[in-house]
Amino acid sequence: MKKSMLCLLTILICQTLAAQQAAPITWDSVKFLVGKWVGEGSAETGQGGAGSCSFEPGLQGKVLIRENHSEYPATSEHPAIVHDDLMIVYADEARHALRAFYTDNEGHVIHYTVRAGGDGKSAVFLGDAEPGAPRYRLTYTVTQPEHMTVDFEMAPPGKPDQFQKFISGKLRKSEEGN
Repeated sequence: MKKSMLCLLTILICQTLAAQQAAPITWDSVKFLVGKWVGEGSAETGQGGAGSCSFEPGLQGKVLIRENHSEYPATSEHPAIVHDDLMIVYADEARHALRAFYTDNEGHVIHYTVRAGGDGKSAVFLGDAEPGAPRYRLTYTVTQPEHMTVDFEMAPPGKPDQFQKFISGKLRKSEEGN
């Protein structure tokens, strides 16, 4: 009888652990990002700029796709900057986490782990630390309905947790397509 109870208990524990590990990763924690956004901000060069981005579900809801476009006009000290990037947020089942792949027109590639705030009003995209390379952090925070801030920070090579603000902006939901 003891062997049967021990065997049954072991099976129940294994099934419970398997069910917990197999729980699907949901988009609920970052759904505040979905939509079309317009904004303005400033780069570390001091240049003011403007742009737009969108977060839209793709691949039948399996990914979240961000497309971003920003422009910073020329100043007496800096040339004009036009920046385009694409980021794909996906569920990484092996890590049981939301991850993101980023690439841009400047040739950068960043792999992020996404951590959403428990209140459903913030998300931090933390770049993987790679030896000899800068590390990046992208933070979205809802400030009021239909408005949020975005901060892009960079840590120098060899100092992966010493982030300094590189770009800061304010976004508002666009009336177009929302």
